[in-house]
Amino acid sequence: MGTEFRYTLNRFRGQILGWGLSIAALGLFLVPFYDVFAEQKEGLLQLLESYPKGLMAFFGDMTEFFSPAGYLDTYLSYLPVIVGIFAVLGGSGLLAGDEESGRLDLVLAQPVGRTALFFGRLAAFVLTTVGIMAISWFGFSVTLGSTALEMTWGQMALPFITLLAQMLLYGMLALALSLVLPSRRLAASAAGLVLVASYFLSSLSRINKDLRVVAQLLPHDYYQGGKAVAGLNLTWLFGLLAASAVLALLAWVLFLRRDIRVSGEGGWRLPGR
Repeated sequence: MGTEFRYTLNRFRGQILGWGLSIAALGLFLVPFYDVFAEQKEGLLQLLESYPKGLMAFFGDMTEFFSPAGYLDTYLSYLPVIVGIFAVLGGSGLLAGDEESGRLDLVLAQPVGRTALFFGRLAAFVLTTVGIMAISWFGFSVTLGSTALEMTWGQMALPFITLLAQMLLYGMLALALSLVLPSRRLAASAAGLVLVASYFLSSLSRINKDLRVVAQLLPHDYYQGGKAVAGLNLTWLFGLLAASAVLALLAWVLFLRRDIRVSGEGGWRLPGR
């Protein structure tokens, strides 16, 4: 298990730095920029009032934009879709990537059990996601002392905890789908579809209340974003983590029962062929 953990973590190290530093750079720009908006609050409020109400409803209550939590929430609301790309690709390729390249059967030919391999790689994926969130949080926090946001580093960490829960869920969904669908590409596409649909349905449900029933079944509806600085909704947080754990256990069971392909993607086959 330790060998697989180190091997997988080494493969992810570029993604930790790439994704983490990119989001951290976004924070280095957005956090100090809050002061500019605060100085022009009156004029911007008049501008926002001229926009169609339906458009403003899609993005939430824009009158909260000038509060620290509302400002952060406006920009952090997009991060699950952006960082979700990593979660979907990383989760779908955790096992299926090596299987399709022909490496997984060679690894399993060595004295390593499937359970040790699975949980070693799973632990590396989780640690990678935590690393990305940690670097991102640092980038958003390092300039707090020189801005009017009046927020502590601990408060700034809360939105990234909710984002971490989202990423783990999408990663585990992609992992489970990669063991059910014929190829990694299909698994990543299906998980990505859930990711994007969840974001848009959650946003559109603010306009059309009939969509609330569907939106509540998808993960994004339980993402607090910048509003988490006022306190975490522990029911939502632990609910997302529990769903991630269930998907991970399902993927483990599927992997134990899986007939490993020598190489190449699978395909849909007609009965009897």
